[in-house]
Amino acid sequence: MHTVTPARRWLPAAGLAIACTTLIVPPVHADVSLGDGNEGAQVEQEGSNRGKTLESRITFRGSTNGGSSPGSGSLAPVGDWTPPACWYEPRSAEEFSNYIENMYETTVNTPGQHSYAKTSAGKTREKYKDGKYKNYNLDQKDEGNWWVAVRDEDRWMEPEAQVCDEDPFWAENGAAPPVENAVTPEVLAELAYNRIQLPATEVDLAPAETTKVNLPTWAWLDEAKFDKVSVTASLDAGAVNIQATTTATPVSLKLEPGTEDAETYPASGECAINDDGSIGEPYSQGKADQTPPCGIKYLRSSGDGSFELQATVTWKIAWTGTGGAGGDLPDGTFGNDQTVIVQEIQSVNR
Repeated sequence: MHTVTPARRWLPAAGLAIACTTLIVPPVHADVSLGDGNEGAQVEQEGSNRGKTLESRITFRGSTNGGSSPGSGSLAPVGDWTPPACWYEPRSAEEFSNYIENMYETTVNTPGQHSYAKTSAGKTREKYKDGKYKNYNLDQKDEGNWWVAVRDEDRWMEPEAQVCDEDPFWAENGAAPPVENAVTPEVLAELAYNRIQLPATEVDLAPAETTKVNLPTWAWLDEAKFDKVSVTASLDAGAVNIQATTTATPVSLKLEPGTEDAETYPASGECAINDDGSIGEPYSQGKADQTPPCGIKYLRSSGDGSFELQATVTWKIAWTGTGGAGGDLPDGTFGNDQTVIVQEIQSVNR
């Protein structure tokens, strides 16, 4: 299966915003082979530098949202934290030189191009070729890299995507770029967080789909369906070669019945994960008089309709990266709705 995802576009220097509107950004192509959405699935996504733009060189592999299966989806971070919407990556002197020269030629030779766009392109070219810098620092190409801002194309309209507003700048090898969100293993881990693809959260129910008023309904998730999910982000550009793996581990299941006229087991509706990785307990004969460790009891009928049971799994997120780096990232959640019909218990009077 093949999928196309939006490119992560290099942000032009501030004066190039108008000039670059004429350039076409090629899509990122991803080869996808997904199994059930768990850790063993292999997906590779990567940017390219085809055409007249420099795109992100970060690649992602694992259970990413470059591919999907029915009901699958992405993490929603708990709290107000979000992964970076923009960041800075290194480029070699040759790559940066080619980009600016191609941009300049395209801008000044495009029929009908506004004069101020041509002027802007010319000023930028002069800055890096004959002004503040000399010939794109090609004589120092083994000593450092140009750092450019990249914006997540899926979030380019968000205010967070506008904070990476530094013009391309030079940094020597081994020196920390003097900007926030310069790519590090931790930044890679945060970007991988945003690309984790989680399996559908459809719980097994007993009775299944149709239950009765005041009858405890058992709910559970098999450990084989909910295992760890990982995505690895890597960057090999210029003098930087780093990676990070972000792993999501399921820790609990939240049940919301879809009506206030219901009770949950436990009362909080939060079912903890068992030692074997499962959640809840499958129903079997002989348990009719028992209270389910995870489940629901509806107190009224759904009439001619149904209730939308929402099952949401909370995932604990941790990462490891180049050089022994690692730590935790904010928990994330993902859930699905499923239809439950609740009927009155019918009695026969003789």
